[in-house]
Amino acid sequence: MRSWVAAANAPESPFPIQNLPYGVFSRPGEHPRCCVAIGDAALDLAALEETGLVSIPGNDGVFAQPFLNGFMALGSPVWDAVRNRLTDLLAEGGDTALSGNSPLRNAALIPLSDVSLHLPFQIAEYTDFYAGRHHAVNVGTMFRGPENALPPNWLHIPIGYNGRASSVVVSGTAVRRPLGQLKPPGAETPIFGPCRRLDMELELGAVIGGSNRLGEAVTVSEADEMIFGYVLLNDWSARDIQAWEYQPLGPFQAKAFATSISPWIVTKAALAPFRRSTPHRERELLPYLREPGPMLYDIALEADLTPASAAHATTITRTNYKEMYYSAAQQLCHHAVSGCPMRVGDLIGSGTISGPDKGAYGSLLELSWGGKEPITLATGETRSFLEDGDLVTLRGWAQGDRYRIGFGECSGQILPALQKEEWLS
Repeated sequence: MRSWVAAANAPESPFPIQNLPYGVFSRPGEHPRCCVAIGDAALDLAALEETGLVSIPGNDGVFAQPFLNGFMALGSPVWDAVRNRLTDLLAEGGDTALSGNSPLRNAALIPLSDVSLHLPFQIAEYTDFYAGRHHAVNVGTMFRGPENALPPNWLHIPIGYNGRASSVVVSGTAVRRPLGQLKPPGAETPIFGPCRRLDMELELGAVIGGSNRLGEAVTVSEADEMIFGYVLLNDWSARDIQAWEYQPLGPFQAKAFATSISPWIVTKAALAPFRRSTPHRERELLPYLREPGPMLYDIALEADLTPASAAHATTITRTNYKEMYYSAAQQLCHHAVSGCPMRVGDLIGSGTISGPDKGAYGSLLELSWGGKEPITLATGETRSFLEDGDLVTLRGWAQGDRYRIGFGECSGQILPALQKEEWLS
């Protein structure tokens, strides 16, 4: 399928007609509103809604809102109907109500270079998982040895923790180096100061568009139906703060300071041709967690690191979402199985996505093996962990036949920590 938007037909374009990811945009002096990406442009859904080219009975103005939550709450039949309508309006040989109307076309189709992109949905709550086996084995080996790398429960349940919705930010937002308690090696007591071992984590986030009531569980299939789409996600981590605080209750301040997501939500429908099965189970899962079909996706992922002084980035890792041990549907099912109510706008982090080889590790903790083996950048500089001024950029795409389903970018630059004078006395 091809679009009359010429840029969408380039094989390397992240936003062909097969994709149509949702976002929220604005131009200077305008209010944010909903859009989809097509080629090198944002298609203003509020403008199409005003003219009646796209309509959802009983839900006028849903795309004029500054978040996608209202649309996501309408459920998969509405998601599918709108996607089909947009495809018809944008396809070569489709409905010409948009392509043949020059004033509307010029008003509604806006170059991405002319817009600002915002957080695409209002985050209800955020939960991050630890569901990549390669990552879990690597981290466990570093801290507990290879014989005890995986905790006893890891092959039975997707392990997670509750993060902070308030610190989820959109790509391009700078990340301030966090302060906290650190306990240097050999010290008897902790010190207070800036994180010294700041890390990135290459993840995918599942955006929840459905809900369940308090006290009601959902199956894996029902959980999959609740997922609206996926975003790139960088769960920034303060490894030294985490090492001191995490026992016995797990991450707290080490993860609370920032989580970055991409501005585009790639829908589950766009990713459907790229579904893959989870890996072979060493131990059979309990029945409630078993998947009725493939629920992972073949999504290539990579991360670049650009020092403040560098003109060019260094790609530090390349991996794939299909390496995960637990799918987002399994994670969501397990999250709700106690009767925990999930809400429209919940964000579920996959956990760090690492492959089997060093070039596919999804964090600097792994790439530098706890700081013992610093990586060398294209500039000749080395990194064990992130330094002030470093820019991290995540990318992802599913590769089709002469088209790709792209996620765009998820980036963040590290700013120095802010300290109060009285704290240092």
